[in-house]
Amino acid sequence: MAILSNLELIRRVPLFSTLTQAQAESVAEAVVKRRYKRGEVIVEQGKKSNFLAIVLTGRARVITTDSRGREVILATMNPGDYVGEMSLIDNQPHSATVRAEVQTDVLILGRVEFARCLPENTSMAYAVMKGLVLRLRHADRKIESLALMDVYGRVARALLEFAAPDKDGRLVIRDRVSRQDVAKMIGASREMVSRVMKDLEDRGFIEVDADGTTIIKERLTSLG
Repeated sequence: MAILSNLELIRRVPLFSTLTQAQAESVAEAVVKRRYKRGEVIVEQGKKSNFLAIVLTGRARVITTDSRGREVILATMNPGDYVGEMSLIDNQPHSATVRAEVQTDVLILGRVEFARCLPENTSMAYAVMKGLVLRLRHADRKIESLALMDVYGRVARALLEFAAPDKDGRLVIRDRVSRQDVAKMIGASREMVSRVMKDLEDRGFIEVDADGTTIIKERLTSLG
């Protein structure tokens, strides 16, 4: 497989899709590709990194940790997603840790280059704002579920967030669902999540194949 140039890589990133050719070439000269092994930290809660990190391949988890070491999973980052822009904008430490869940390739854009891109391209600035709004809406939904939903509703919403349509139009979760991860997402114990998942399967809200694929039935949306 041919090795893609930095210019080809950034052209594949939605955030940079509106850059002019000259701007794209300037960014391509400034970005650095970095590979993180599973478990490596991309940005760390409470620290500054002074760069924007854009996921090219792989998957990463956004995690916050309290003083007792308890973790909450806030989101999952997939190719095209980026992190670090809030810290670059307000010059404050990161509010969460981003850790590679599998081997993950990332494009790194430094503070100076990021700051130069925004005033030169209003479409990119709009894309950054849109990304921030999406995160705020996601945070609002999480707060709502924690405040208003029972464990069944929170598990259902987490499963719906994991799911994606397959070629037949069914909502499926390809990877085996980790009860521990769901527990960290919704603020419940692993044991409670396991009981709820088993009950949802017994009642026909979900179907789990032998290979670990979870098929989401339409009626699950009534819970989440």
